[in-house]
Amino acid sequence: MKIYIDFDDCLCETALYFSKLITEMFDMDIPYEKIRYFDLKRSFSLTDEQYKEMMIRGHEPDVILSYDETHGASKTVNSLIDAGHEVSIITGRPYSAYEPSRLWLDRHGLERVDLYCLNKYGRDSFIKNSEFSLEIEDYKKMHFDYAIEDSPMAFAFFDHLPDLKVMVYDRPWNRECEFPTKNYRRCFDWDTIGKSIV
Repeated sequence: MKIYIDFDDCLCETALYFSKLITEMFDMDIPYEKIRYFDLKRSFSLTDEQYKEMMIRGHEPDVILSYDETHGASKTVNSLIDAGHEVSIITGRPYSAYEPSRLWLDRHGLERVDLYCLNKYGRDSFIKNSEFSLEIEDYKKMHFDYAIEDSPMAFAFFDHLPDLKVMVYDRPWNRECEFPTKNYRRCFDWDTIGKSIV
């Protein structure tokens, strides 16, 4: 089986870091559980300039390398690879974040996964001249049997795969969203995800 896995908030606790970062940067107090939208600018009520500053800081190498792993992620992903599945990480991070992202994966025992940077969210504006390693047209030529994703905004990237089984990693910002098809199911931990892939 071919498996698509999102990076942020599936493999690592990115939003948890950002909820602390806005306190440091802007003296705002919005706990992780109060993040209601995947769009952090909206969730945190940031100005354009504040959002840009936050996103630039959040994509600096030392910050990326500091993100905590989502409990059980590496163990489950490696067990899937050991079982013969092919795993690709498809992240919305710009290619300028590729090296620290690759290093994060390697440090967490995920040396065997492929990593691609796909412009899922049009975020190239906060890092000037940023590029992505995977173009939309090339991504749409790829086939996956399963996907692990947390962002409702990313569901549109699965439209070309009608048989894809999507496991939505439970997060505060996706709890009120409607799933597009019966192929979507909510998962609360990596152990459940691992047992659901056959």
